[in-house]
Amino acid sequence: MSDTGEQVGIKPLPEALAMARERDLDLVEVAPMANPPVCRIMDYGKFKYEAAQKAKESRRKTTQISIKEMKYRVKIGRGDFDTKTKKVEHFLAEGHKVKLTIMFRGREVAHPELGMKILEGVADATKHLAKIEASPRLDGRNMTMVLAPDKRVQADAARAAARAAESDTAEPHTAEPDTAETDTEQTEQ
Repeated sequence: MSDTGEQVGIKPLPEALAMARERDLDLVEVAPMANPPVCRIMDYGKFKYEAAQKAKESRRKTTQISIKEMKYRVKIGRGDFDTKTKKVEHFLAEGHKVKLTIMFRGREVAHPELGMKILEGVADATKHLAKIEASPRLDGRNMTMVLAPDKRVQADAARAAARAAESDTAEPHTAEPDTAETDTEQTEQ
């Protein structure tokens, strides 16, 4: 094949090399196993550069998904639970997988249902962002579960939020006149 893409036909090697040199290009063997071998006249340096640029661009478009871990305890307080769960939601919104670990100490391991209850609570709180990739399982003194971001569920939640925002702007909020009447009734009594 020539540098313009047209087929030149079967040529002996010296003649093909001469054709490439007169155009100041390289003779590159494209299909060595074919009979006869297929060669192409091209600028090999430019070809390698463009291939490297394509590979670099494809690497740039890929996203790195890492696994973040959040550790809970069986005797976790409500505030700590909410804080950690918000952080889990943040990780899921960024597109990371989250490994939830419940750490048991001492005799707590005899009550895996308490750890299961916490994991179910986290899964329920993040159901608008994630799906359970690995269901809860007890592994020694730890119970683990993996949540993965669910793009379909996130898109549905975003559409629902957009619809709710539209309906809020379509219906202007009015002050309720009943509140003023109830205030006066209470002062009369």
